[in-house]
Amino acid sequence: QVQLVESGGGLVQPGGSLRLSCTASGIIFSINNMGWYRQAPGKQRDLVALITTGDSTNYADSVKGRFTISRDNAKNTVYLQMNGLKPEDTAVYYCRSTSSIGNYWGPGTQVTVSS
Repeated sequence: QVQLVESGGGLVQPGGSLRLSCTASGIIFSINNMGWYRQAPGKQRDLVALITTGDSTNYADSVKGRFTISRDNAKNTVYLQMNGLKPEDTAVYYCRSTSSIGNYWGPGTQVTVSS
């Protein structure tokens, strides 16, 4: 079965950093585009960052310059390095895989930015 499992969330102060990880199983990781999305209470789920099979990246304007997405195909893992965190970054962060075979979501990990 397909599993996407996020880790690395938690409570951090404004200006702090976190690194999220998402490890996949049951998919051919190298042929999947991988993305990070986030959803705050009462809000829509939005794309934060995307990395393609060819290592091209895209970021939401709100995180550009602060967040970095990367992948390690040998470990079936995608990362989101988050620096300079702001209270408005508080959300559940979700990992997503997409390919012609199928698209999947992880269960999410909570990130809270608060003093």
